[in-house]
Amino acid sequence: MLDDTISYGLLKTLKDNPSLSQRDLAKRLGVSLGKVNYCLNALVEKGCLKVENFRNNNNKLAYVYLLTPHGVEQKARMTIGFLQFKMQEYECLRAEIAELKRETEQVTEKIYE
Repeated sequence: MLDDTISYGLLKTLKDNPSLSQRDLAKRLGVSLGKVNYCLNALVEKGCLKVENFRNNNNKLAYVYLLTPHGVEQKARMTIGFLQFKMQEYECLRAEIAELKRETEQVTEKIYE
């Protein structure tokens, strides 16, 4: 799940910021540079990203990460999956909060009896 979360974060971030460096991506996602590199390579292998370097740039290590049509489709699928997961997580938290409120009310009633 962690790699999926990072891959989703990469696709989402790169859609609007294709020229971010791997170091900047790592900072934004809160993961190591090595993890970003690993996930970017996996996304390229899966056909989700296309990598191009800046040919007219003095820094030949600068790259642009472009989402392919498959990458856009994959991002949409991941968005749906994460939304479903987060909604389930939200419902569980809501139920837990309701239970904690009930427990607190019961304890408070006993204290003030």
